[in-house]
Amino acid sequence: MGPAIVYLYVTACGFVLAGVLSSFVQLVSGEPMRFGVEPKSTLSSIGGVILRVFAGPAILMRNAWRGMLIEARPKVWFGASLAVAALWSLFSGALLIDLILTL
Repeated sequence: MGPAIVYLYVTACGFVLAGVLSSFVQLVSGEPMRFGVEPKSTLSSIGGVILRVFAGPAILMRNAWRGMLIEARPKVWFGASLAVAALWSLFSGALLIDLILTL
């Protein structure tokens, strides 16, 4: 039971990180984050990709939720998106916790 709790905690940390980053970008820009990156400059594009790597699970789940409710996509696609977002959150949460423990 112990390792399962740790995995759930790390996944939750990764998803919270994704949600906070996505919400911050929406607060600043007034638009929700999308996966597309507009190539304004090289540094801006690299920063946008790095931001989307960590905010990706929140973007993915927002798109999956809207697809299920508005576009009436099958719930299987929502479940698949949830599994991908959970695995993505696990890795980003592990990076976040490792960074916090290092600092």
